[in-house]
Amino acid sequence: MPKIKAAVLAATGAVGQRFVQLLDNHPWFEVTALTGSDRTIGQAYAEGCRWILAGPIPDYAKNMKVIPTEPGMDAAICFSALPADQAKELEPAFANAGHFVASNASAHRMWPDVPLLIPEVNPDHTALITAQQKNRGWSGFLTTNPNCTATGFTIALRPLLDNFGVKRIFAVSMQALSGAGYPGVASLDIVDNVIPHIGNEEDKVETEPQKMLGKFVGGTIEPAPFRTTAHTNRVGVVDGHTVCASVELETKASPTDVARVMSEFAGPEIVRALPSSPQRIIEVRREADRPQPRRDRDAGRGMTTVVGRVREDPLFDVKFVVLSHNTIRGAAGGSLLNAELMVAQGLVK
Repeated sequence: MPKIKAAVLAATGAVGQRFVQLLDNHPWFEVTALTGSDRTIGQAYAEGCRWILAGPIPDYAKNMKVIPTEPGMDAAICFSALPADQAKELEPAFANAGHFVASNASAHRMWPDVPLLIPEVNPDHTALITAQQKNRGWSGFLTTNPNCTATGFTIALRPLLDNFGVKRIFAVSMQALSGAGYPGVASLDIVDNVIPHIGNEEDKVETEPQKMLGKFVGGTIEPAPFRTTAHTNRVGVVDGHTVCASVELETKASPTDVARVMSEFAGPEIVRALPSSPQRIIEVRREADRPQPRRDRDAGRGMTTVVGRVREDPLFDVKFVVLSHNTIRGAAGGSLLNAELMVAQGLVK
């Protein structure tokens, strides 16, 4: 079939660059538009973008002219790397104009009629789109992927919730510098240091998994009933968010059983053949000192969630460490997989 035309909104930023990289030679999507700030509009992408990723700018993007972030461009799908304050107004405008928006921004994640998606976790939540279009009169629609820390954490919780039930969670994150964008955190703040506060992050980690792991009933999402308390920290790692989690289960299970259901988690059949879907959703490491960001963040081309140190918890039931690549699985790669799901479900043609 002919490739579906796609745009990257805010293409010159850190997440926008990751979209540009991941869309290079994509089998289903062709990038036809790159948008940027007033400073870069009219320039070739290679001129207006300070490229910060490993490897060169993809050839297809180098000479594309950066255009304003305005609805009506020749693209069915708009991958949004917009900052939350800009996304708040612009993303609904794109959906109203008939575009499908696959957003990485936080502005609309908790809207009751907007799917907050991880395809392996809750592909049925796309049923919200019908209500969204009816309620808002949009000819297009808007979907979001979750907070980059909540992503791998929620993927790890899915098989636990399905097999044992989950009651309470205590989670501590160690979040990479790339999660703050570019230029991000000043070197004098993060070198030889840990910053024990990331604005609005703890609320996202505590609430977004409940929506994603909730049930679609009667046209709405009933949040999962477990509760989470989270501490979020910025650490001196370039890529890869780590979460240390202690979980109280509804049905007691041994660490061996918990590791097994995680390792065997295959996800829904519709997701397995998507181009960006990893061969293994969760990789369970048995070594005492894994996962580690530098060694494990690129598992499954950055789309695999890596879990290790699965063991008994003396206060709850089980504890473990989760690692996921925050700018791939937790950002651009997650949105790309969401768009592929929309195509597979016949929502985008």
